[in-house]
Amino acid sequence: MAAQTTSSTPIARKISTNAAVRTVLAKGPISRADIAKLTGLSKQTVSEVVQDLIDEGWLRSSGRTDGKRGRSAITYELNARAGLAASIDLGGAKIAVAIGDLLGTIIAETVVPTDPRGGRHLVDQFEASLHALAAEADVGIGDLRLAVLGTPGVFDPATGQIRAAPNVPGLESIDMRRLLGGRLGIPVLIENDVNLAALGEQWRGHGADKKNFAFIALGTGIGMGIVANGALVRGARGAAGEICFLPLGGDPFDPRSFTLGTLESAVGSAAIARRYAGFGGPEDSTVKDLFSAFAAGGPSATATIEETARLIAVAIAAIGVILDPEIVILGGNIGSRPELVDAIRRLLPRCTPYPIRLEISQFGGRAALIGGLGVAVRHMHDDLFGIGLKDV
Repeated sequence: MAAQTTSSTPIARKISTNAAVRTVLAKGPISRADIAKLTGLSKQTVSEVVQDLIDEGWLRSSGRTDGKRGRSAITYELNARAGLAASIDLGGAKIAVAIGDLLGTIIAETVVPTDPRGGRHLVDQFEASLHALAAEADVGIGDLRLAVLGTPGVFDPATGQIRAAPNVPGLESIDMRRLLGGRLGIPVLIENDVNLAALGEQWRGHGADKKNFAFIALGTGIGMGIVANGALVRGARGAAGEICFLPLGGDPFDPRSFTLGTLESAVGSAAIARRYAGFGGPEDSTVKDLFSAFAAGGPSATATIEETARLIAVAIAAIGVILDPEIVILGGNIGSRPELVDAIRRLLPRCTPYPIRLEISQFGGRAALIGGLGVAVRHMHDDLFGIGLKDV
């Protein structure tokens, strides 16, 4: 039997496939000749790799070169729908769900109110939402390769339970990863929602060219995702960034602060609504009502925004001297409001000597959903081609 050549060994073919797919992702649509030129692979190897990828459904022809410098050639691009994944962002008030392809393009997306019963009822919601989205996108639920779930609190990989998420009941009593994976028949990855938001910013947002930054999400609660030296920081128990427990904005020795956290009790949505009522706003007002009143110049709303910004500025000043980030990105349904961020920017120089650059997430309240999709894309590329998130 003839000896197997180096170019045909499994490892060599994987390296060649990796190089070809990287080039198609970066330069496609592209011809085989140009792939060979850019990768340094032989034309024969490129031809074999491209044909294998076409046969397996990962590449497809997209047209031809214009032929101005000789004969035209067929060009190829990634068949993005050959790999699909789900991203789910679980919040205390709503659940956002999306299906995305191999390029990270969202092909269907929805938002539904969170079932207040929590626990196993959330698994029902996730499954129903994904079936509806798959039908909308004209794909089969069986086409999904994995799902990424972002949740508040701290995920325990040993038990599958989610701790320290008081705004969503029933998470500590179930193995969410096992239950959801069993329902969908695919692997399920679970990550803290604010960590996912930070990864979303690192993938396609303000953190894309930053090695050190923090993402702060403010909505029903408050949390932070940390990227240091280019990597997500989780901490010894997965609780890095749980700034809801910072001893600011109230009495940290009050036992009630062990549930929501001292800072969250002062700047979460419920606290902001109470503050607005305390400054003379209507008792039954929501945060949305507050911002509408602020736009109209209401003095109670102005005072509420100012006091909330003062508390958040102190928290960011503390974070700044500990982490020394290049940038702090603010997101969430409240944290991404320019009215609030402008007030924080104005107050920060008064409480810290260190300059801190603030930016509003371009994803608004969708940063965790985008981050989940980015993680899914990375895993699909790793599994299929050996290409990680940094290459997408």
